[in-house]
Amino acid sequence: MNDIRLNVRLILLFVIIFILGKFVLRPYVLANDYPEFVNIFVLSLPNLCEAVAGVLMLTNLSLMINYHWLKNKIGLTYIYLLVTLFAALYVILQEMKIHNIGSVNIYDPYDVVYSVIGLILSLVYLLVKKPGYNPNFIIHNS
Repeated sequence: MNDIRLNVRLILLFVIIFILGKFVLRPYVLANDYPEFVNIFVLSLPNLCEAVAGVLMLTNLSLMINYHWLKNKIGLTYIYLLVTLFAALYVILQEMKIHNIGSVNIYDPYDVVYSVIGLILSLVYLLVKKPGYNPNFIIHNS
């Protein structure tokens, strides 16, 4: 069973992509004349990154809670499905402007599509890699 270190690395990768996309790539693309599909991709990429990073972060927290407090009573597949469902509810409700927890959004259907793509990619990753929790992942004895 894989530990959650890879999830932490992926979270950091998607945070870096988010920052570069939002604060470097987006202003550059908007200042120049690019085809519409490039604009859509660049403007919606942060939504995909938020969805992936959010699912992986919630997964890591859920795996730790399951191990420490619930003594592994919840199966990994259920954790992955519940976390993705919870993240999907949060993301979609935010995109539909039902809540503004975390940011103030302007509704864009492409943002919803990219968020859903990120959620699906995250779930597929979790179901394929099946990351688990290793309580010694932070402390390495040499």
